[in-house]
Amino acid sequence: MNAFEIQGGKPLKGEIIPQGAKNEALQILSAVLLTDQKMTISNVPDIKDVNNLIDLLRSLGVKVSRISPDTYEFEAASIRLDYFTSEEFKQKGSGLRGSIMIVGPLLARFGKAAIPKPGGDKIGRRRLDTHFLGFEKLGAKFVYNAEKHFFDIDAHALKGAYILLDEASVTGTANIVMAAVLAKGVTTIYNAACEPYLQQLCKMLNRMGAKISGIGSNLLTIEGVDKLGGTTHRMLPDMIEIGSFIGLAAMTGSEITIKDVCYAELGIIPSVFARLGIKMELRGDDIFIPAQDSYEIDTFIDGSILTVSDAPWPGFTPDLLSIVLVTAIQAKGNVLIHQKMFESRLFFVDKLIDMGAQIILCDPHRATVIGLNKQTQLRGIQMSSPDIRAGVSLLIAALSAQGRSTILNIEQIERGYQHIEERLKALGADIRRVDAQPTGH
Repeated sequence: MNAFEIQGGKPLKGEIIPQGAKNEALQILSAVLLTDQKMTISNVPDIKDVNNLIDLLRSLGVKVSRISPDTYEFEAASIRLDYFTSEEFKQKGSGLRGSIMIVGPLLARFGKAAIPKPGGDKIGRRRLDTHFLGFEKLGAKFVYNAEKHFFDIDAHALKGAYILLDEASVTGTANIVMAAVLAKGVTTIYNAACEPYLQQLCKMLNRMGAKISGIGSNLLTIEGVDKLGGTTHRMLPDMIEIGSFIGLAAMTGSEITIKDVCYAELGIIPSVFARLGIKMELRGDDIFIPAQDSYEIDTFIDGSILTVSDAPWPGFTPDLLSIVLVTAIQAKGNVLIHQKMFESRLFFVDKLIDMGAQIILCDPHRATVIGLNKQTQLRGIQMSSPDIRAGVSLLIAALSAQGRSTILNIEQIERGYQHIEERLKALGADIRRVDAQPTGH
């Protein structure tokens, strides 16, 4: 079993460039199916989830050319619609949660699609209802085969409609937008997600010939067009990586510069970390984080304990709550972490407690962190990564801990963070890949 072995307690130093945004990539790459023209996409992250989606597109008949390490050219002129019924498709699609994102483009362009029940992180229920209710409003009909765990969808005559989403799902909004751009008439999506990644998708679709207005708001209006053309697109840097590196710098007392962050697209992420007491300086479009011996958590104006919770954009992204939690371990002061959107994402705190963190898990959604103020170092242990974000949180904890840590199931981490071992080594981290077996932790 692949594992990371980390000798922690060393301050790091240097520059790090965030990868292209994973969550944007899954939408943008699916959108290449909307046209038979060439699409050139750059700043594509080299991670398993994205590479698996590219492999799936290739199997569907998309011509894929890798122009440089982070740039691809796609041409979806000839799609194998019979591939949906193959065992290979079932296997590939069910192993990749992002495979749900190809449904909207396929319905829009070909009037039909099929999808196995997707996989992904084990972080509680992640409903697909929003996607399918939106497709239904546009006129699609789908049948779920419970025995085969497979969805068959017929959408030979999609028509624009008024859609009020039951939740502001990013992937749900993106999928419905991609289905609606080629539908007849006007589609209005209210309670739409408005994350920067979704804005990126809508802007790219407009460059391809779509007519989408309201970009950046929760009310999108899409006027259907007959055909879309090709374009070029560059993905944003991954805001989750940027937040992870801010937390890493604070926990390890390191001086780190995060390069080319597209600061204007980070929303409240920097200010949330600033409330933990982390000093940051914007230099051009780089974030410079000085080495700090201590950092103190802010309180609310009335002096009550700070609460950090997730919310749809422009609120704080749920993907960074586990990073905030682990960063707070060595802060001065206390914070309540409230994970509203997923019910199992805080269950990794038992490993942090084993390392010496003072955390009270109140329930599946809330944890109180009592900061150690760097008076006591965490101790290295063996642990396993349950999901992408928790895995990186454990990695940050291990890099700050005294002694040796071993993190198992690192495939989860590598689904979302490209070449993380080499990039951390470049900052001076003592990390290496080993073959390890679990010992009961």
